[in-house]
Amino acid sequence: MTSAPGRAGPVGDDPVVVVGGGVVGLCAAYYLAAAGLPVEVVERRALGSGVSRGNVGWVCLSHSTPVPAPGVVRYALRSLGRPDSPLYLRPLPDPAFVRWLWRFWRSSTPAAFRRGYAAIAELNHHTFDLFDGMREAGVTTTLTRPGMVHAFLSPSEARHHLAIQREMADGHYPMPDDVTTGPDAQMLDDALSPDVRAAYLVEGEGVVDPEAFARGLGEALAAAGVKVHENAEVTGFRSAAGRVTALRTSQGEIPCGAVVIAAGMHSSQLLRSLGRPLPLQAGKGYSFSVDLDPAPRHTLYFGERRAVASPIGGTTRIGGTMELSGNNNRLDWRRIVAVALASRHYLGRWFDDPDDLVGLIRDPWVGGRPFLPDGLPLIDRVPGHQNAFAATGHGMLGVTLGPATGHRLAEYVLTGRRPEVLAPFRFDRLGR
Repeated sequence: MTSAPGRAGPVGDDPVVVVGGGVVGLCAAYYLAAAGLPVEVVERRALGSGVSRGNVGWVCLSHSTPVPAPGVVRYALRSLGRPDSPLYLRPLPDPAFVRWLWRFWRSSTPAAFRRGYAAIAELNHHTFDLFDGMREAGVTTTLTRPGMVHAFLSPSEARHHLAIQREMADGHYPMPDDVTTGPDAQMLDDALSPDVRAAYLVEGEGVVDPEAFARGLGEALAAAGVKVHENAEVTGFRSAAGRVTALRTSQGEIPCGAVVIAAGMHSSQLLRSLGRPLPLQAGKGYSFSVDLDPAPRHTLYFGERRAVASPIGGTTRIGGTMELSGNNNRLDWRRIVAVALASRHYLGRWFDDPDDLVGLIRDPWVGGRPFLPDGLPLIDRVPGHQNAFAATGHGMLGVTLGPATGHRLAEYVLTGRRPEVLAPFRFDRLGR
């Protein structure tokens, strides 16, 4: 990491304090420090221990889309009472949850989906360049770009999916002309089973070990002199004249010249204390690791079942599901079993009976990924506070969009002017 020594910048002599030690928060801290600002990070547990720890590590262009999409609400309603469904909705007697679902439904029109997709694609445009820049500066990103194989049990489903993706890509990233069908489909990746009857490869899509990436960012920040407060929970803020002057934490007060709230689901509570609560809901995802032979060489997307697999750290991480069941991190073992069963259609019978899974899989994980009802992240200044900023609501795209978010947010903090690319992710859209 390079920086401009001695530059205090527009925030004054006190540090910019980033709340949140996941990939998004660490990327924001990285680019702020690289710009020469004094920076500190506050994380209520350990760096990279939240949603960043157990995800499948995709860095991709072809799957960077808002979750609210045409037909998704109808699909979710069919999941009622079916905990094995890829998208599982469990209604809660909570007016805030009902309001969130209503706004989610309002955001699932074709026009809203296309606007959201275009906004994410524009923010995502230089993602791989940013990862390259981090690597060249000495950050252990662990990024590889094996490409992503989309596998299907039905050729017609594969062609339908490819047609949609080609239309959305609109030449911004390479897509194949057609699908590979029959036995040749398995040749795209040795791990695919004979049940896969169609597949296509999107070249250049990437994967990181998310836990190792967070660790690499933490090491780069430490080398740059950034102070990290782990196991420190932010309990409130001290403000004066429209500026946050200090954070109250379980380890005492920390003075600040500016604050960036990038604390995942916890961001809503923190922003509420600044008078700006967020309608965040946890989109719970599940994953686990398993040793397969042969193991996938690419990242894999299992089309009909909406499950995924990634080669990470010498093993295979399998994940999937979107569970809307409230803001909690309760692990429902039935969901782990459902993901494993879904993967067996595409990877073969790597287990015979669900009872075998306890001995086969490692690190079963559930994480509450933060979602706003329109499926877009929030990356903006906090209204009413000149020096408070928020970066949250990235859902399943925290690893992909982390560098882009951090880079653009650092520009915003430095200049005081919102970069045009961040306009779709502003606060005031949530009030409409």
